[in-house]
Amino acid sequence: MRDTSDAIIVGGGPAGASCAIWLARLGLAPLLVEAASRLGGLENDNPFRDEWIAVLPGVTGQQVAANIAQSVAAAHVPALTGHRARQVARAGKGFDVTLETANGAPSQVHGRFLVIASGVRARGLPGADDGRRWPGVLVGPGVAVHEQDYRGLSVAVLGGGDNGFENYAYVRGRGAREVHVYSRTVRARPQLVAAAATRDLHVGDYVVDPRARSVNGRRYDLILVFYGWEPQAGFADSLHLERDARGYIVTEPATARTSAAGVYAIGEVANRMHPCVVTSMADGVVAAKAIQAELERGTVAAR
Repeated sequence: MRDTSDAIIVGGGPAGASCAIWLARLGLAPLLVEAASRLGGLENDNPFRDEWIAVLPGVTGQQVAANIAQSVAAAHVPALTGHRARQVARAGKGFDVTLETANGAPSQVHGRFLVIASGVRARGLPGADDGRRWPGVLVGPGVAVHEQDYRGLSVAVLGGGDNGFENYAYVRGRGAREVHVYSRTVRARPQLVAAAATRDLHVGDYVVDPRARSVNGRRYDLILVFYGWEPQAGFADSLHLERDARGYIVTEPATARTSAAGVYAIGEVANRMHPCVVTSMADGVVAAKAIQAELERGTVAAR
């Protein structure tokens, strides 16, 4: 591994991996950094078949993640898994990124460019940001929801988006005694809403007590929380990047450049239109080509 990379890419999901692979295939020297123990991002937590990817019919999210790792290895991209980016600072003609491993050991890497591909995380209940977890409360879609046994249980589903209504149907189909959806507003696709039983849908304000596992005073065996997503790129706060009202990094769509010279943001952390595996991978290509162009010019545009 070189002491200095052409680009440090933080996040080994579809966007980050795509960017790293393209940079490597273009003859440049990327370094891919991933906090988890394996590449693939949120796809590692998706055991469901993805019927939306035209070239991979019937492949599960976890298989997509495995394919990502294989593709990164085939492109000979150096990848540091199990290394979480903690902070970044400008240093000379590039950036120093401080990393931390699971055992707390710090290290530092340097790159000419920085690509933020750290994605999003599921939003939890208010007050859960300090890491607290309540028994019987599952946050966000993924393996935990998939592996849960619902037979004979009463379940409250919180959230009015596609994930809420899709998982309402999933839980009902797996033997739950009763399933109720609580949503302040309904944003899901009309066909998903139409498939839900009217008696199971509660629209308007509601009160959740996660310790009592109750909603509006009614106790449930399980509460599933689908409150959407929030960006996770706190390590880059020192760069003072322009962000939108929800905290997503603002970029130029044609290049993926951020408001700071030499810094790119790709995938869901930049709140791309119609976020998914395919759009994230395309975003990685956009950033890689823009970085190649800047390196060939030999300058970084001033901001």
